[in-house]
Amino acid sequence: MKMFYSPKYEVELGEHILPTVKFRLIKEKLIELGIAKPWDIEEPPPAVDEDISLVHTPAYIDKVRRGRLTTDELAVLDLPYSKELVEAAWIGVEGTIRAARYALETKLGIHIGGGGHHAYPDHGAGYCLFNDCAIAIRKLKEEGRIVKAMVVDCDVHQGDGTAFIFREDPTVFTCSVHQEDLYPEVKQQSDLDIGLETGVGDDQYLEEFSRHFLPALEIFRPQLLVYVAGADPYHDDQEGELALTFEGLERRDQVVFQEAKRRRVPVAVVLAGGYARRTADTVAIHVTTIRTGRHIVRPGMG
Repeated sequence: MKMFYSPKYEVELGEHILPTVKFRLIKEKLIELGIAKPWDIEEPPPAVDEDISLVHTPAYIDKVRRGRLTTDELAVLDLPYSKELVEAAWIGVEGTIRAARYALETKLGIHIGGGGHHAYPDHGAGYCLFNDCAIAIRKLKEEGRIVKAMVVDCDVHQGDGTAFIFREDPTVFTCSVHQEDLYPEVKQQSDLDIGLETGVGDDQYLEEFSRHFLPALEIFRPQLLVYVAGADPYHDDQEGELALTFEGLERRDQVVFQEAKRRRVPVAVVLAGGYARRTADTVAIHVTTIRTGRHIVRPGMG
């Protein structure tokens, strides 16, 4: 089973809270545990601008490529600009496109990266240059592979960029379960927003998530589910204040994968945020998500 990853995701950001080393550590741990073989890992090339422009404006794409983002735009993005960052962003878009295509072929696609859910058509935000999930959905729709898609975003922050992009598109259902009193300060309206109070733990999270997400999945019946599997609802995360344990996060993953499998909906997984005080915890959460998907959706694959 293929997984999509690039060593170029490990970008030097200085004293930034975003641990780009996590992507390499996740890949290494997957191989160490026998969940993936070295030859299962496919490195995508950079996406083509025509695909990125399915979501983002040509003017914004050009500004990113040429390094012409203003001081204010860089402040909203909250990442130090570099050629390496740009290269990683272009590759990351292609990684999600390929994971989504692979999901349609095999029922499960894994991108060890991706999840740029704060990016809007004309600007980046919150560590996200491009909205790879939105681009992948539009690309597969353009190719005639799908008509309807659903995004289930379980990052601790609302998927505001994704909600904005698809706000007038009835063929894409956006669901975000997040901490309500957290970035972004101004929320967009998803098709389904599950805004949780600070301190919510495993049982309440899973009850609220299941109570709202499962009927939406049943009614909407997407042909592809994009799972934004953020590790940052974890109780020791530095960016969020939810209180999920390792077990609770694994149960969240089980709900997504089991219900998708029950309805024969392919799942494309992107990793999004994770800022635990111990990077090893973030890595363990993401690895568990991938292992859980393999076990439930494609049993016997390792």
